[in-house]
Amino acid sequence: MKKHILLLFSLFLSSIAIPALAQNQGSDDIVGLWETGNGKARILITKAGNFYYGRIVWLKEPLNDEKKPKTDKNNPDESKRAAALLGLKILSGFEYKGENTWEDGTIYDAESGSTYNCVINMEDKNTMNIRGFIGISAFGRTDVWKRLEIKKK
Repeated sequence: MKKHILLLFSLFLSSIAIPALAQNQGSDDIVGLWETGNGKARILITKAGNFYYGRIVWLKEPLNDEKKPKTDKNNPDESKRAAALLGLKILSGFEYKGENTWEDGTIYDAESGSTYNCVINMEDKNTMNIRGFIGISAFGRTDVWKRLEIKKK
């Protein structure tokens, strides 16, 4: 009898644990270096806890007309306009939802100074669709980012 109870308990635990493990499989696939669709910026996506974030680590044109590093000049918060674009966090708070999808995050567009709700879907290991939107996803714009290899020194 004890063997039967132990077996049933083991099966019950397995039925809970296996789907949880499967849901997290692939969750870190977006971690790495990505180039935006227009090729103007490269974003390094990292993980902190269960959330994913992205920072600008390279700009095609890093200097402004005065030959100084570009800043977040369009930020609606005046106190943040002097912040350098290099190093600026533009992806915030994404959670892996399974099936190659990360949701509940935001994307900041430094060119307009606007922050949008965002969904990330990976097509494959080297291509992802970033969809920024207001309200519902149907009212938004998608950009396709490509993975770049991080060169080790």
